[in-house]
Amino acid sequence: MQNPRSAASFEEELRQARIMGILRAQSAEIAVEAARAAIRAGLRVLEVAFTTPGATEALQELRGLPILLGAGTLLTRAEGEAALEAGARFLVSPHLGEDLLELSREAQVPYLPGVLTPTEVHRALRLGASLIKLFPIGAVGGAVYLQDLLGPFPGLKAMVTGGVRPSEVPRYLQAGALAVGLGSNLFPRQALAEGRWEAVEAAARAALDEAGGVV
Repeated sequence: MQNPRSAASFEEELRQARIMGILRAQSAEIAVEAARAAIRAGLRVLEVAFTTPGATEALQELRGLPILLGAGTLLTRAEGEAALEAGARFLVSPHLGEDLLELSREAQVPYLPGVLTPTEVHRALRLGASLIKLFPIGAVGGAVYLQDLLGPFPGLKAMVTGGVRPSEVPRYLQAGALAVGLGSNLFPRQALAEGRWEAVEAAARAALDEAGGVV
């Protein structure tokens, strides 16, 4: 099992933040500047996707900033190890990675495996995952689907992401989500590509406000 203190602390930080930013960028440099812009806008939890070229370099640059920093889109244990060495404080994957779950136990860091179906949720819980990532939630019924899952899994602690608009965040939280992951609404692709950091900051602030603000 994960370190109970570590898992509980992360859960509370995530619950209070309500929003997890998911950042996919064209380079490490763009990721760092975009993250800084989002932090200025009030973002408190950030997942840097490993599909970002130079993701480990970005994590190293961001590790000292006032944000709960993690790594996502992790597919292998080796990627997870690299992320932790670079400064990630939590791990996220689009799938249920037993090798990543084992790594999280050894390193005593939170891990959110990506699951969707009741069978996958049940397997993740049986393997010892204390938190999960429901993905892609928007494609399978949104908040209604989450409510349906909480029937047979009343204690489920889930971060939901995938096709969620900022205006829908309150609905997901009311349905029982621990937090909601937002990507392109916080980090507009064109603004990132053009290096318009003031526009990124404005977009992130607008998305956070629309989602119900930050606390």
